[in-house]
Amino acid sequence: MYRRIRDLREDHDLKQVDIAEYLNCSQVCYSNYEIGKRGIPPEVLIKLSEFYNTSVDYLLGLTDETRPYPRKK
Repeated sequence: MYRRIRDLREDHDLKQVDIAEYLNCSQVCYSNYEIGKRGIPPEVLIKLSEFYNTSVDYLLGLTDETRPYPRKK
């Protein structure tokens, strides 16, 4: 999971501080998410999946499918 969020950030040419600002946390906090020093709360995983337009399952490494699931109507 930690590798995936880092890879997604780098693929989008973003810095940790950019994502930290989006998540309303410090760069140090976000850095700790990326290196696995701090667990990622479910609400943060949801925000990251929405930001990167992918599924939480992809972020967690449960699937290699990057497309998000269809939203309920």
